[in-house]
Amino acid sequence: MPSLKSTKTFRLAPFWAVTGFSLFAALPATALADEGGTIGQTLHDYNLTLGVGVNFKPTYEGSSHLEVTPLPYFSAEFFDRLTVDITGLELKAYESGPFRLDLKAGYDMGRSEDDDDALDGMGDVDFGFTGGAKMSFDVGPADLFVSATKTMGGSDGLVGVAGIETRHAFSDRLSLEASLGLTMADSNYMESYFGVDAGQAARSGYAEYKPSAGLKSVDASIGVTWSVNENVSLTAKQSLGVLVGDAADSPLVKEKLQPETMLMLGYRF
Repeated sequence: MPSLKSTKTFRLAPFWAVTGFSLFAALPATALADEGGTIGQTLHDYNLTLGVGVNFKPTYEGSSHLEVTPLPYFSAEFFDRLTVDITGLELKAYESGPFRLDLKAGYDMGRSEDDDDALDGMGDVDFGFTGGAKMSFDVGPADLFVSATKTMGGSDGLVGVAGIETRHAFSDRLSLEASLGLTMADSNYMESYFGVDAGQAARSGYAEYKPSAGLKSVDASIGVTWSVNENVSLTAKQSLGVLVGDAADSPLVKEKLQPETMLMLGYRF
């Protein structure tokens, strides 16, 4: 299993995410009350949630070291269809019976050579914007889903996920969510994050490696949310990815098991 790399510096959340967090927290009272409602009622109508948390995750996909990442969080809903949070935008585009289609826009932070000593000589994978869609089908206690996400810039990769997810409320205060999925990626993504070209091989000392498109990982997660009261909640989520196929065979991969732990304290207005 990956070990915690205590010498790793904290990585900050994306600038726009922190900016959005601050803007929601500092909305002028006059703007919020223009429609005749109180500030609190307006924020409640938007289901505004602000939070702070921490992530424990590998320094890069395939690393054997874990880093600690502070995580500011915000989420708001508009028109009962649009959700804005730290990961980007999600639009409920269509829903009929058990079928639902969501459209998403966000970002891929890429990867920095400075993230881990094992990446010395590999160069950076640049930041990119992402767009995608997710189709889900309600089968009772769970949803079957497929999703596709394309990165514009950075890796220029296409990633698809097929799986099952479920949510269950044990009480008004305690709820659970879990998912299991297969993640596939195209050759652009695989070469960007797991490949080693001639130049990188000369600089890093790794052998040249050109992975093919295909199944990248098997991923599972489970999360629990406890509502302390009607405003404050605590969330803990544990994820585990297992790299497979050409991704697992990359010389950059030092550990196939990729765990991620998230803890968050949120306040819903």
